[in-house]
Amino acid sequence: MERHRHRYEVNNNYVDRLQQAGLKIGGWSADDTLVEMVELPNHPWFVACQFHPEFTSTPRDGHPLFESFVAAAMKQRENQG
Repeated sequence: MERHRHRYEVNNNYVDRLQQAGLKIGGWSADDTLVEMVELPNHPWFVACQFHPEFTSTPRDGHPLFESFVAAAMKQRENQG
């Protein structure tokens, strides 16, 4: 379970349309009623989440989203030069 501090949400009436446009639903709420995460599979690293991964991160143990972002940035840098 992740922590939230807002009242924003993806309108479920548009989920099918968003998926048809290429957006992948990466996570749902515990009760399967709200989209929690989305990603673009053909992008090097495009992830959006409805929670705050920084609330469970520490300097020595980062949230997996931060770790994957840093790994993608390092890979991008290697590919550029």
